[in-house]
This record gives sequence, structure tokens and C-alpha cells, in this order.
Amino acid sequence: MELRQLSYFVAVAEELHFGRAAARVNIAQPALSIQVQSLERELGCQLLTRTTRRVQLTKAGAAFHIRAVRILSEIDLTAEITRTIAGRKITEIRIGTIYPATIGVLPPFLARIARKFPDIRMHICSGSTDDIIRHIESRQINLGFIRPVENIGSLRFFSLAQEKYLLAVTKGSPLAMRDELSIDDLKNEKIISFSRRNLSYTERYFAEKLEEYDLTRNIAYSCDDTFSLVSLVSAGLGIGFAPEWTMDLPNRNFELKKVRGVDFKIGLGIAWNKEDPTATRDDIIDIARTFVRPGR
Repeated sequence: MELRQLSYFVAVAEELHFGRAAARVNIAQPALSIQVQSLERELGCQLLTRTTRRVQLTKAGAAFHIRAVRILSEIDLTAEITRTIAGRKITEIRIGTIYPATIGVLPPFLARIARKFPDIRMHICSGSTDDIIRHIESRQINLGFIRPVENIGSLRFFSLAQEKYLLAVTKGSPLAMRDELSIDDLKNEKIISFSRRNLSYTERYFAEKLEEYDLTRNIAYSCDDTFSLVSLVSAGLGIGFAPEWTMDLPNRNFELKKVRGVDFKIGLGIAWNKEDPTATRDDIIDIARTFVRPGR
């Protein structure tokens, strides 16, 4: 079994498409298929099911994928530790980010890293907090901007900021003319809420608030993400609770207003693997710590 076969299989397992996987690892598609088939023969089991329409992992393939990612990550880590001990500079850093950090703290953070390490290569990927934690654990990324979670396992984390959730109302609307609102002011308004199957802690909080004040019947529109919510508000279709970072969105047609009786804050922080020599370099963590702020 060769390392390149593991890399080829991981690409197929993550793309679930031989054409895209071949482009990702820069080899011809027929050659990629041959390498995966050779790996399956060596293991004596099928890792993938292939039809004309799709590629899927078998149970054995899913288990092998987890181990293959771990093995490749360990090899990368070993090489990075060796370079660090030898005094080599950081050559690449991979950063995960949730949307609020993407338009907030991430740009100045990247700028400072680039000034400190002018020759460094940077790769940025967006995702949910859960996705980013998994990628840090598997060492696919070095560090990530995430929301605080109850169990972060063996990772390290520190908080950067706390953001309030406020009520988004359309510019020029009667509610936008007032400095502060009460729950009673919402009773004649159309409300925009989330409708995802698995609600986050934040979304559950507001769902319970709406139920507590008998406002569930006011829900006229639902959506899956914050961008959609503020778009609906901007279109004048209703009101909805949104985090402060949305004030940084360009061309917004909404205002954020405090509502008495609703006091909810959400954190933003940075997580990394304590064993990752790239993330644990003092200069990288020190750069991140310069962005700590008490809130807006």
C-alpha cells in the first residue's frame, strides 16, 4: 500500500466523483480508477460503490477514509514538527472560519500573518463550527474561528469577542424610527424565523422566546441562515433577530434595534490543536490574541 494511493482514495471519498477527484490530485481519471481498484484488491474489500450516476462509500470505505485522513495528517504533522525543530519557517497555514469571522476578524488577521510571514501560503475554508472542529482534530486545518461549544475535546480555545443579537427591522419602517423596542411592539409584525431540522442553541433560544410571548403565530417566513433572514428583512417582508456582525454587510436595508426582555449574546473564538506546530507557534497565537475585544 502506497501513500499516494491513500491520497487518491481520500480525494475520491471526499469528492464522491472520479472526475473532480482526478483534477484535485492532478492525474488522469482512468489512472485514478486503476489506483483505487488496486487498493481495493490489496485490502480484499470494496471501498466504493460506483454507478453511472454517483459514487458512494461502503461502510468499509467510510471507516478506511477516517483512518486514511488520520494517517496522512500524521505524516504532514511529522514533517512540520521536523521542520520546526530544524528552525525552518512556516510555509503554509490552513484556516477554517465561520461567516461572522469571514467578514469581521479574518481579513486583518490574515493581513498581519502575511506581514509577519511574507512567503507563507494560506488556505481558507468556510464551514460550520462542527465542521471546523472536525477538520482541526483531523489536522486538515491548523486553526479555526468558531462559536464556543460545551465540549471541545483536546483542542485549545480562547474567546475573542461577544456579540449581541438584536432585532433587524427594515430601514424607514415605524420600528426603525425608535431607539428601543418592547416585546409588545412585535405583536402586530410578521416575524422571520429559522426552520432547520437541527436548531443551534441560539435558534432554540429565540424559538422559545417566540413561544413564551405567544408570537409563534406571527411567523410568516422561515429560512436556513442569517444571510437569508436579513435579506427578507431588507425586502420589507418582516422582522427577525440577527447578530451584530450583520451591520457590516454592504448595501444593507435594515437597522438593528434592542428589544427589552431579550438579552442574548454569542461568542466568537479561535481553536487549534495543541499538537500542531504551525498553530502553536507563539507568533500565530499572539497575532490572534490581539483581536480579543469585550464586545461591541
